[in-house]
Amino acid sequence: MRKQAIWAMVLPLALLAFTTDLPYEEEIKQWHQQREADLKKEEGWLNLAGLFWLNEGENTFGGSEKNTIVFPADHSQATLGKFILKNGTVSVETTPDAQVFAGDTPVQTLQLFPYTGKPTVLKHKSLRWFVIQRGDKFAIRLRDLESPALTGFKGIDTYPTDPAWRVKAKFVPTPGKKIAITDITGRTSDQDSPGKLIFSVNGTEQSLESTGNLTQLHFVFADQTNKHDTYGGGRFLDAPGPDADGYTYLDFNKATNPPCAFTPYATCPTPPKTNKLAVAISAGEKRYGDH
Repeated sequence: MRKQAIWAMVLPLALLAFTTDLPYEEEIKQWHQQREADLKKEEGWLNLAGLFWLNEGENTFGGSEKNTIVFPADHSQATLGKFILKNGTVSVETTPDAQVFAGDTPVQTLQLFPYTGKPTVLKHKSLRWFVIQRGDKFAIRLRDLESPALTGFKGIDTYPTDPAWRVKAKFVPTPGKKIAITDITGRTSDQDSPGKLIFSVNGTEQSLESTGNLTQLHFVFADQTNKHDTYGGGRFLDAPGPDADGYTYLDFNKATNPPCAFTPYATCPTPPKTNKLAVAISAGEKRYGDH
């Protein structure tokens, strides 16, 4: 799953529009096709099938309801083993006939957290899982490569591509600033904010505070379309860092739904108060599903 946002004082959208030529529309079309292809990958969001918070000590897992963590019974043996959480370390012990693998290697005992680089992904039949950390809590994130959400995916509805929503923005650096980002579980973290973007929508000045870095700005934002047409929890947007004159572009045609729009098993950030716009951004992805 990538993260997003940026800003600037500019002219009304009507003055920022440029010719709706085919190359730009084709660029957005191809970008969106790649976006949907990424969602369908093994590392995408459509195949999430569970999020299980670990208790200190032993947590049994498998397809049986008798387990602490219950995997989909039609894709799992009844008993696969146990996860052990002890003082911030997570390990796994499998039953002798579990057929749990790390890559092509059968797993009997293995430390899963802490890890260096990417987390260790374990697999059993069509299931894949690994450890995530949120604050002082640890969870097993489960994927199912045969998930109905994946096999039933038919694309994401979007607003018509409109070059007027590619908006020039002024970058105002805010070195050392942090913004509080709260996720849907209620956990809040302070994230570095390299700066904000100031821009104009129909002659009204707007601004968004970014996370990320000076090369790639990331935004979590809300707007008035969230009430009906787009995901209620806001959307994501990325923008390149500023040029030598301190300007960049926000292309709202590339505004995307957060992972929580596709699955109840994600832990998405919500828009900070400063990124809740009082205008409607009728561009980018529309509401998807029921999440």
